[in-house]
Amino acid sequence: MSRVAVVTGGTRGIGEEICVELKEAGYKPAAVYAGNDSAARDFTARTGVPAFKFDVSDFDACQKGVAEIQKELGPVEVLVNNAGITRDGTMHKMTFEQWDAVIQTNLASCFNMCKAVIEGMREREFGRIVNIGSVNGRAGQYGQVNYAAAKSGIHGFTKALALEGAGKGITVNAIAPGYVLTDMVRAVPERVLEKIVATIPVGRLGDPKDIARAVTFLVADDAGFVTGSTLDINGGQHMY
Repeated sequence: MSRVAVVTGGTRGIGEEICVELKEAGYKPAAVYAGNDSAARDFTARTGVPAFKFDVSDFDACQKGVAEIQKELGPVEVLVNNAGITRDGTMHKMTFEQWDAVIQTNLASCFNMCKAVIEGMREREFGRIVNIGSVNGRAGQYGQVNYAAAKSGIHGFTKALALEGAGKGITVNAIAPGYVLTDMVRAVPERVLEKIVATIPVGRLGDPKDIARAVTFLVADDAGFVTGSTLDINGGQHMY
């Protein structure tokens, strides 16, 4: 039977490509999204992957949402925490609302979603969790104290949960993408984007497929000896 794989932020950008790659690899992906119903409908029509709407920053919503997914598709054995937002601003101008929104959506969501699936994974003695961090959580970035803090927190979260899950057949890994061509990156002013590309040794932005292929490797049944790791996929921009 195909393993059910939940991908948060799954209907666009990197999340969409992860869903497509997982489906092609024989998984049953379920995409979680927060608010863009039109994009979600288009995504499902294009890919055949079902989309489930709930707010991953809301603990109770995650409990209910995962229960709905499991009722419809079966037990969740793979979780990809990909949901993320930006609310950029320098520290002296950043509001608490900007800080809190990013911390809740990007970091607290990892706890919320893992909490909703971890008991089932422990009982079955199998689970694959991949958390999507960022090069900016590894290196820092001007104007992103909220985003860098959240993504950096993901890397520590990954290591700690990996230790807890190792004896139960649960692997927990992270991927730290560099600048990947998504709507979020397309919103960056062109002159700024040109400067960013100039700092990437391979000379280009990443493609969502670059991240999706790595996720597919990490969630495979035979990747059981890989846990607690963070895979940097950034074209050589930052070598940790």
